[in-house]
Amino acid sequence: MFYKFRSMVIDAEARKKDLLKYNERTGPAFKMTDDPRVTRVGNFIRKWSLDELPQFFNVLCGDLSLVGPRPLPLEEASQHNQWQDRRLHVSPGITCLWQVYARHDKSFDRWARLDIEYIMRRSLRLDLKILLKTPLDVLSRKGAC
Repeated sequence: MFYKFRSMVIDAEARKKDLLKYNERTGPAFKMTDDPRVTRVGNFIRKWSLDELPQFFNVLCGDLSLVGPRPLPLEEASQHNQWQDRRLHVSPGITCLWQVYARHDKSFDRWARLDIEYIMRRSLRLDLKILLKTPLDVLSRKGAC
């Protein structure tokens, strides 16, 4: 279980099935501009990525690392293609290559490829580069909801 501040209405998962036709992303991950399930406060905290702050608790507990492939909800993760499962071979993280280089990209294949690239190139230097770039991207709101 990963912690986030609630940004959607209580029955968001139940409503999702009616919105799947509006999915703007290819592959298993769901993304929709102006998602009607997001609350007014949710729009604000998502815009500034504040909904992610509780995940630092997961890092302290050892459930997440600072850098690593972003975890997906179980339903979406179960829809991976076999080659995309390689992104699960390391601990999940709060940020990774996809967040800092392609968060706006609608292709889940690109997301998975960047995660696999991270796994193959993993190093302290790359982690530091990603960690330094992440706050800049958050402040620029590039690719944010």
